[in-house]
Amino acid sequence: MTRKKINEVIKSGKYLKLVIRDGWEYVERVNSSGVVIIVTKTRDDKVILVEQFRRPVKKNVIGFPAGLVGDEHGTCGEPPALAARRELLEETGYLAKSMKKLFYGPIAAGMCKDMVRIYYAADIKKVSSGGGIGDWEKIKVHEVPLATIDGWLKRQEKKGLLVAPNVFSGIYFLKHWVK
Repeated sequence: MTRKKINEVIKSGKYLKLVIRDGWEYVERVNSSGVVIIVTKTRDDKVILVEQFRRPVKKNVIGFPAGLVGDEHGTCGEPPALAARRELLEETGYLAKSMKKLFYGPIAAGMCKDMVRIYYAADIKKVSSGGGIGDWEKIKVHEVPLATIDGWLKRQEKKGLLVAPNVFSGIYFLKHWVK
């Protein structure tokens, strides 16, 4: 069986569209120009993680603060580092003095065209409670000592929470790339 060389939008929604190109079905976002993930720790070496219920997997997920670039009203064309700073503040209440790009690449290259930029937020300062935008995000902020994070993550998994795989990459960055 050969695949047809079709290039079309199969279905389009408010935030996503399903497309087929050269016989390959995948998802594209219609409301952003990329994804940012923010890896950071406090001055006393506590890793900042967020916990949020994720409807597709029907569970709470532990991850780093993250978000879309240019998805909010008035942010079209915003630089990714600015989006990272905005998302960190919205989700965790921490303001970063600077952002350093650690990595750029595909999230799930077989399913979507999203590219992610992972930033290290340097010299952070708590300025608000965070928690996300409005009542619907309901983000819980965790400050976990880097020295004990492996055991903490295992305990969260035993409680039934999911841990986003990028957390392990971020911990690697914090232990080996960031001083």
